[in-house]
Amino acid sequence: MTSSTAARIEADPTVPIIRIVRDFAATPAQLFRAHTDPDLFRQWVGPNGMDTRILHWDARSGGSWRYVAGRDGAEFGFHGTFHDVRPDRIVQTFTFDGDPDGVALETLTFEDLGDGRTRLHAQSLVESFESRDAWLRSGMETGIAEGYAKLDRLVADGSL
Repeated sequence: MTSSTAARIEADPTVPIIRIVRDFAATPAQLFRAHTDPDLFRQWVGPNGMDTRILHWDARSGGSWRYVAGRDGAEFGFHGTFHDVRPDRIVQTFTFDGDPDGVALETLTFEDLGDGRTRLHAQSLVESFESRDAWLRSGMETGIAEGYAKLDRLVADGSL
């Protein structure tokens, strides 16, 4: 069985939303845990070579989070609020410290495909088409592909 598929990243032409869809050889419960357990999250999020430190993590409805990712002496901080945390869905805000006015509203859903497979649907609503297009130019595609490949390895090696 193939462990995963490539992520499809799409920019909506009518609203400033980025949509990401990716299949995993993991159950919805495993993907939910990967997104809510800070020790697991730091192991897979972002591109290869980044060291992620969780500074605060309260993965519950009304909770908040903050982490810093670094490489080669450069650090990048991110923070947000968990608005709704359920086994099949997470709604949260996402802010990059370098753009404190650029708050995204993210929704993740975990679609059970059966046979231990799950389709992750993620969407990020940002304030403008310019912001959306800047995100798409930022290298996010590499971070998503490499991060999800690390998540695949956590599932395959039994860590998740």
